[in-house]
Amino acid sequence: MTNNGGMELHNLLKYMTLFERDVSLNVWHFALLSAILYLGYRQGQPKIIKVSRSKIMALSHIKTLPTYHKYFKELQVMGYIRYTPSYHPGYRSEVELLFMN
Repeated sequence: MTNNGGMELHNLLKYMTLFERDVSLNVWHFALLSAILYLGYRQGQPKIIKVSRSKIMALSHIKTLPTYHKYFKELQVMGYIRYTPSYHPGYRSEVELLFMN
């Protein structure tokens, strides 16, 4: 099943299994990655996803900025994502999924 020619549902499940097997990931990492993948699926984008902090926080059920920033940064350091901020109010920031083939 494909959403708008982009990310396929079976790939979502494959990535979730990959995350599950990585013992260095905790529940906060998993929640952030799940939120990012969900946004990518809804956008039909398999690799580069338009994001906003507020949307990721809402989808991942993370309520505090320090928690969000800590674990979002750790995902970058661990090599799961590359974050490209947008400092323009009319453009959303981007997250590139680095674990995709």
